[in-house]
Amino acid sequence: MSDFFDLVHRQRAHRSFTSEPVDDATIGKLLDAAVHAPSAENRQPWEFVVVRDDAQRTTLLDFAEKAWEAGGRAFAEARLTPGLMADVEQGIGGGGYRDAPVLIVVCADVDRGLEVTVPSSIFPATQNLLLAATALGLASALTTISMGFTTELQHLLDLPAHVIPQAVIPIGHPAKPLGPARREPFEQHTHRDRYGHAW
Repeated sequence: MSDFFDLVHRQRAHRSFTSEPVDDATIGKLLDAAVHAPSAENRQPWEFVVVRDDAQRTTLLDFAEKAWEAGGRAFAEARLTPGLMADVEQGIGGGGYRDAPVLIVVCADVDRGLEVTVPSSIFPATQNLLLAATALGLASALTTISMGFTTELQHLLDLPAHVIPQAVIPIGHPAKPLGPARREPFEQHTHRDRYGHAW
């Protein structure tokens, strides 16, 4: 059990990758972990597109950069600390994600599950995938900035109309180690019986 809690505490968003390849067997382990997540009505609406092709990866990340330049950066600057802003800038605007050898596009099949329950099904699977990457010593990050280009993503990946992209996960080997995650203690956001009754 201690290994599980250590894993949870070590999981971080990486924005710098080496170009070292990640084989299909390893990607398979990540996806196997993902599909063991809970989903609404056990409909398992997830679909994954594993993108290794250089041209496909470039186009996918071009969408992220366009969204960043078109307002994402300005929005983030008003909300993020300077350190986090620099880190995010490195990933999107600085090309850090471009070094990741694999991009996993997490999609939802809205014919297989209700559209209203997509987040409650897709993001537990995504978290499993991120934790599995950490367990295997890989770097990963949850990105959604490209989702403003849903139609373009569907066209690029030949997705049918009922399969909607939800996130893009860069996967690779970390270019640098990251320190512990900075999180506020759970007690600051936990209430006993009623809101405002401190834990």
